[in-house]
Amino acid sequence: METILSGMKPTGQLHLGNYEGALKNWAALQNNYEMYTCIVDWHALTSEFAETGHLKDNIFQMAVDFLAGGLDPQKCAIFIQSDVKEHAELHLLLSMLTTVPTLTRLPTYNEQKEETGLDSYGFLGYPVLQAADILIYNAHKVPVGKDQEKHIWLAADLAKRFNNYYGKTFNEPQVLLTKFPTIPGLDGRKMSKSLNNHIALADSEEETAKKLKRMFTDPEKLRKGDPGRPEICPVYLLHQIYTPDHENIVAPCQSGELGCVDCKKRLTENLNKALEPIREKRKKLVEKPDFVFDILRDGAGRAREKAQAVMAKVRENMKLAYY
Repeated sequence: METILSGMKPTGQLHLGNYEGALKNWAALQNNYEMYTCIVDWHALTSEFAETGHLKDNIFQMAVDFLAGGLDPQKCAIFIQSDVKEHAELHLLLSMLTTVPTLTRLPTYNEQKEETGLDSYGFLGYPVLQAADILIYNAHKVPVGKDQEKHIWLAADLAKRFNNYYGKTFNEPQVLLTKFPTIPGLDGRKMSKSLNNHIALADSEEETAKKLKRMFTDPEKLRKGDPGRPEICPVYLLHQIYTPDHENIVAPCQSGELGCVDCKKRLTENLNKALEPIREKRKKLVEKPDFVFDILRDGAGRAREKAQAVMAKVRENMKLAYY
């Protein structure tokens, strides 16, 4: 089986955007690949180096959602990045092969630098650590969205450069582009915790209903009877994911027969029904933190075994195996 590496920064509880955009896809891929799923706590330090007290709980909440959302620890090694020190060793070695102009040309570097004001050595080298995350497992493919494609190209370029210098060591990882749906937040923008417009997988049925009541709709449909435009309505976009017969909403919305209040009620019922099994698993897992951390430790052991074998080959090919 080919190997896949996926990862996510520990931001705590996942929301619908995380689930539909990544986790659901990972759960499907684990059946056909040797899969490593990494909670990348070192990456989180890029922006959160000054306050680290929340990291453990964020990691726990994310691990709970990974498991509740369909990742199977028997099929997929789920682990914390910093539990596998080989990530850092390979990052150091790859940094010798990476030029500063290469990193400063990456669009994500310039965008995030402007947004966050970050300009540290660690922030600049973030994509090299990401490349190390991938290459330390000799991954064949990396499932990402279009915005991360250039980072995977960098990992492939570093693998090729390393192989040219020191002999065949790494696979050149390929981008596994999947059509991740853009999940709208309550305000119509892309769902994000930073915008506080999200619905968490951990939200109760009541919390979900309360949030959906205030979700933006077609700005020209102010009351029942007004003609609607479902093609631009964030609520209808969610209907397309969670309502099996969503096509039947279009005509009554356009005619004004279906008002936004009733439309949101229907979405609430369908969304809560879809999330019910995840929430049930989540409730049980939250009460068993030792069990969850044991899964992470076991996953790290399996990941470390693979990473150590790759690093042994790296050191040998670089003539760094002195004894």
